[in-house]
Amino acid sequence: MKSKRYNKGRGAQKKVYNQFSAHQHELRDDFLNYLEKEGESITTHQTTFIETFPKTIVNKVTSPDVGMQYSLNPYQGCEHGCVYCYARNSHEYWGYGAGLDFESKILVKKNAPELLEKKLKNRNWKAYPIALSGNTDCYQPIEKKLKITRKLLEIFLKYRHPVGIITKNALIQRDIDILSELSKNNLVSVFLSITTLSEETRRILEPRTASIQKRLDTLKKLNDNGIPTNVMMAPIIPSINSHEILELSKEISARGAKSIGYTIVRLNGAIGQIFTQWLETTLPDRKDKILHQIMDCHQGKLNDSQFGQRMKGSGKIAEQIHQLFAIARQKYFPVKNSSKLNCDVHESYKDGQLKLF
Repeated sequence: MKSKRYNKGRGAQKKVYNQFSAHQHELRDDFLNYLEKEGESITTHQTTFIETFPKTIVNKVTSPDVGMQYSLNPYQGCEHGCVYCYARNSHEYWGYGAGLDFESKILVKKNAPELLEKKLKNRNWKAYPIALSGNTDCYQPIEKKLKITRKLLEIFLKYRHPVGIITKNALIQRDIDILSELSKNNLVSVFLSITTLSEETRRILEPRTASIQKRLDTLKKLNDNGIPTNVMMAPIIPSINSHEILELSKEISARGAKSIGYTIVRLNGAIGQIFTQWLETTLPDRKDKILHQIMDCHQGKLNDSQFGQRMKGSGKIAEQIHQLFAIARQKYFPVKNSSKLNCDVHESYKDGQLKLF
């Protein structure tokens, strides 16, 4: 049973102290009207969009266990408000908090397309897949208006450069025209995040994301259009969505998913406090059980930072989860699909057009 203190429409339930700054401030709002129409009480934690002007946009990923070498994030902070999001901690480096600030103060990089084109034209750059949304979702709600991600995809297509996309928003359907063209040369791979089949779980865990049905429909539509799409069931949270592994695998396989991946939740940095507060207001009767089971996956702690183990976990519960995914893959994904993208055609397009030989 939810507490009366539950902050609907937000993942984090409170502002969290920024370890780098004691000074926080509030800005303006333009969201949550749908909650008001339904007669639900909401708090007025305002959403603000702040323009930033970075000098570079493609980031080298140094972590050896995340499956990518380069990432690009057109937005910092994310309105989706997923309470477990590992990217929350990065907001502190911008002077904000990892709690409500992360989902209500969104930094926008409008010059991202220009910076990407400059990078791809550089004669010293060797093509390698660049992941959109290595940190925060490139298809969060404001993208519908700003279209920065769409402009980035146009640049990737122009220079025939491989790109990976990670998202949980059905808005990606808007760009099927570009994605289909990229797919013709094996230049794109999409990872759709689907963590549960329960809409009630989705509403409290990922409050501003697309509904589960919309995500399932998106999965089918992308695959029907020849765009290779995989699913990430990440994170697995014991006693919240861990029981859905086989059922969810069956549903996504039926809609054409090429594979399924997962991580076990880890509550590093400020996320431990944020997640605990969330449990107190959303699932107070299950709080202790959930926290203890998460700790069982990380050697008695809420987080394990050891590369190679931090996202897979250890212990009996983690092993049970691993075995369930092994069964799911054997049953629903018996054919292994290569996700290696084409890095060979980019060199001919560095000048924006096919070079004559």
